[in-house]
Amino acid sequence: MMMRLSRGELQTTLLPVFSLAAVLLPIFWINPNTLSYFGLGLLLNLAVPMILATLAQLCVITVNDLDLSIGAFVSLIACIAVSWLPEQPLLAIAAMAGCVLIYAAIGVLIEMFSLPSIVVTLGLSFVWSGWALILMPTPGGTTPQWLQDAMNAAVPLIPTPIVYSAVIALVAHWYLMRSSRGVRLRGAGGNPKAVLRSGGSMLRAKAAMYALAALLGILSALTLVGLTTSADANIAQRYTLVSIAAVILGGGNFVGGKVSPVGAVLGAITLGIAASFLSFLSIQPKWQIGLQGAILIIVLSLRALLARKGA
Repeated sequence: MMMRLSRGELQTTLLPVFSLAAVLLPIFWINPNTLSYFGLGLLLNLAVPMILATLAQLCVITVNDLDLSIGAFVSLIACIAVSWLPEQPLLAIAAMAGCVLIYAAIGVLIEMFSLPSIVVTLGLSFVWSGWALILMPTPGGTTPQWLQDAMNAAVPLIPTPIVYSAVIALVAHWYLMRSSRGVRLRGAGGNPKAVLRSGGSMLRAKAAMYALAALLGILSALTLVGLTTSADANIAQRYTLVSIAAVILGGGNFVGGKVSPVGAVLGAITLGIAASFLSFLSIQPKWQIGLQGAILIIVLSLRALLARKGA
């Protein structure tokens, strides 16, 4: 039996779509060339890494935590990828696997000792950043050709970033919202007592979601260097705040295990192209960050207003 959404819930669910349209339509009006195959591909060129980082953040938010280290983590993995992956792939894979284990261990520690995730992951961000600086004090490195080819592959009719984004959104939605495993993991954030009563373990759930966040962070870094062909210790630092904003913009909540993978993907795309929208308006870069924040505040305030009216 299908669950009916209230008017407010439906409006909140559709808000990411409206937000994306509100950003895209002015761009198409100002520069009609962006509506072409090439224009859309260029506009969404860096969307895939941001989407994957957003889904990594979504995994952590699903279990009622917040990850302030995902941007630094993606930067570290990017440095590992361009430093070791071309010539020492086994070393690069081992380093990435070790980072996944560290992420899972952090999730266990947060749950076991009831530590505030904001403080723990903030400290962890300094660790990731420090390791990235040690590994790559100056920008550079080389991206493997196979990774560049994968990210620059041409798909007929539909720009490649749109195809990749759609596939990622569908897979994430199926796993977290439809699969039995995903439902149990979301239950760890929505109803921890029920998880325990059913014989589940919050420690395992936290470890699994943090490990999944790390895997998505690795994919974010690999797709990013596949597009940029080089890296530095700060290449993805902005992903931390953008990923949090995209999850919330997409319909997620900080508590309760309520998230929307598809909405988060749309939120990441919206925030990613917001900078392009402001550039089309000839707004100076130093003002763009503040205006992006203002756009986000307006959209989230509208979401809260719609939710209140529908309550």
